[in-house]
Amino acid sequence: MENLKIGLIVKPQGIRGELKVQPLTDDINRFKKLKEVLIDEKTYYVHTAKIADGVVFLALDGISDRDTAESLRNKFLCVTRENAIPLEEGRYFIVDIIGCKLFTDNGSSVGEVIEVTSARTDIFTVRCNDGVIMRFPFLKDMIVNVDINAKKIIVKAKRLSEVSCYEN
Repeated sequence: MENLKIGLIVKPQGIRGELKVQPLTDDINRFKKLKEVLIDEKTYYVHTAKIADGVVFLALDGISDRDTAESLRNKFLCVTRENAIPLEEGRYFIVDIIGCKLFTDNGSSVGEVIEVTSARTDIFTVRCNDGVIMRFPFLKDMIVNVDINAKKIIVKAKRLSEVSCYEN
């Protein structure tokens, strides 16, 4: 069971070990309810969480000075699946999408999802069966079926051809 990345430590904030965190989650307010996080598989308990201007400032037990906070720069904050916020219907964790096989509604195998870039509309990167890299926005009107357990995504072939870009 993989841990879920919820933030990236950008830098220390102040001299008391507070961390400035770039959220990697749709709901920044989830940090207000956070009890513990993992950094490099080590558990830290959340002392305080403040949100300002789209970033989060965290104080974690055991990190009480700037030098210790600096040593965590560019590391990911993770939570276990048990501590993850439940997703709404039709929403998926990126870690569950990566590795899914992509098919079209006409039965053609396209390739495998190798990356998801979070944006207003997530951008999927697929390594096609012929080795070519394809990217496309994952639009609601193109989805036929997403089966995380089977690691299989089916999209409308016509819509995929309209919105996809290929690397040379």
